Amino acid sequence: MLYLQLFISFLKIGLFGFGGGLAILSLIQHEVESHGWMTQEQFVDIVAVSQVTPGPIGINCATYVGYTATNSVWGSLLATTAIIIPSLIIMLLICKAYFYISTRFQHNIYFTRTMQMLRFSVLGLIAAAALALMTPVSFIDWRSWLIFVSVGVFTILPMFFKKSDSNGKTITKKSTIFFKTILSIISNPIALILLAGLIGYVIY
Repeated sequence: MLYLQLFISFLKIGLFGFGGGLAILSLIQHEVESHGWMTQEQFVDIVAVSQVTPGPIGINCATYVGYTATNSVWGSLLATTAIIIPSLIIMLLICKAYFYISTRFQHNIYFTRTMQMLRFSVLGLIAAAALALMTPVSFIDWRSWLIFVSVGVFTILPMFFKKSDSNGKTITKKSTIFFKTILSIISNPIALILLAGLIGYVIY
């Protein structure tokens, strides 16, 4: 019975939880308190642990709640599976519909222009997220701005040194091993994050 309640609760959270991990914490807290799976103090601790561990906070929280409620790995696996099922099904349906529509209307000028406009909206969302982080707390002096601008340049730079062949495969315009090595490093977001962190550590 406990496992069934756990599955249904997190299935509802995954289905009706909009706005990301932080937005569904209130839903998780409501289910936890209504079923008496843990105390308020335990839930706060779980949220803190979920924030410092890799992965989405909502899924991490579901994993820890499932384990705490059942004292079993199967409980954590059940809760995690239940919370991702709705998103998985919805995304699979959207992807299937997109590939069907893109194949059917790939030569339609209205469809092509719509997809181009959507790409610009994605750029706007990314820029908005970047602007939200441009605060005096993040940029304390000119050196922090220099690191930020350098990473931005290295992020955009590889676009000017790559092209696609007839099969759509991305190839570099230069053929030297050194150039390809440098390009592969600055093209990797994880490498750029680590490099920026290392430079920040050395400077500060």
